[in-house]
Amino acid sequence: MRYLGLDVHRDFCEVAICERGRARSIGRIASTRDALELFAASLAPDDRVVLESTGNALAIATILRGHVADVVLANPMQVRAISHAKVKNDRVDARTLAELLAADLLPQVWIADEPTRVLRRLTSRRTQLVRQRTRTKNEVSAVLVRNLIARPDVSDLFGKAGRQWMATLVLPVDERHTLDGCLRQIDFLGEELAVIDRAIAEHVLASSDMRRLLTIPGVDATTAATMMATIGRIQRFPTPRQLVGYVGLDARVRQSGNHPARHGRISKQGASAARHVLVQAAWAAIKTPGPLHAFYRRVKARRGAQIAIVAVARKLAILIWHLLTKQRDYAYQRPQLVARKLRRLELQTGAPPRRGQRASHPNTEPAALQRARLAEARYADLTSNWQTRPLRA
Repeated sequence: MRYLGLDVHRDFCEVAICERGRARSIGRIASTRDALELFAASLAPDDRVVLESTGNALAIATILRGHVADVVLANPMQVRAISHAKVKNDRVDARTLAELLAADLLPQVWIADEPTRVLRRLTSRRTQLVRQRTRTKNEVSAVLVRNLIARPDVSDLFGKAGRQWMATLVLPVDERHTLDGCLRQIDFLGEELAVIDRAIAEHVLASSDMRRLLTIPGVDATTAATMMATIGRIQRFPTPRQLVGYVGLDARVRQSGNHPARHGRISKQGASAARHVLVQAAWAAIKTPGPLHAFYRRVKARRGAQIAIVAVARKLAILIWHLLTKQRDYAYQRPQLVARKLRRLELQTGAPPRRGQRASHPNTEPAALQRARLAEARYADLTSNWQTRPLRA
């Protein structure tokens, strides 16, 4: 069996091979589809190939996978033998990858299937559009600050009333060009976001797992799609603690010798997009009666609001693991709110409106709300006598 390491760049790949415990460089190949397919055809069926997970690594791995026994994507943040090497160049990096693969010492990256990759691209695109729109809105605010103009008393500066107010402002010519250009850019980004949101809504409605996540208070289509794009297959995580660590919501632990372990802040390692949407969902979830609200109040009384909201986000990750693993909906869901979420998604995908039509499902909102409040009260009673450790100075 041969072990091949590829140091991937945009224009070329440096290739090394490890046989019988010795690694050597065998040259470069162009990072084009034709060159990679020719290289893949020259490999043996029992070869194993490794390359670092970079921008074009997944496309290269897809080409090579059908010709070799295994293609491994290595986590570049954890390949310390390369990042800490005294001599670092393309040939050394490729040989190091081949040697680590032969010794089975590489931290691997899971290669997602095509539907998961599509969902990841959609959610990533949406995140970038939201960031661009936020930067543009901040630029509008900067124009107002530079010209000593106070914000108007409107709920949305970029809504109809806010735009009418900005149209009446007396500004220098260059500032007016900046303001009008930013507003046009915001309109364009809003249209692009609508296209992406429609595509995400179609995926959510077609997925039983994402529809199941919508039964959790505070979880919307964006949160559900981002979590499923991050998780892929829930079977990858044997325990909920592993999912919590994967999204970076696990606490850092430092312990040495006979000293007690010290738990610090969350690691923030792993899927930052999933961690971000979980925190956003936590802020929405605590506004709904239920065990999550009681849990937030209990932690907030001891540690403050910020730590409490991160704890709720961690609790949501654990809850998501259990729902997906056991294939069950959230026990304290409110069916009326879930129905509104689904109807909103149907309208985004182009479903006709139901003007004048009454809902066919029974009104279960009072019973569901009462059940959620009862669960919140029971959780509060259960934890009222728990002894808490004193805070460290």
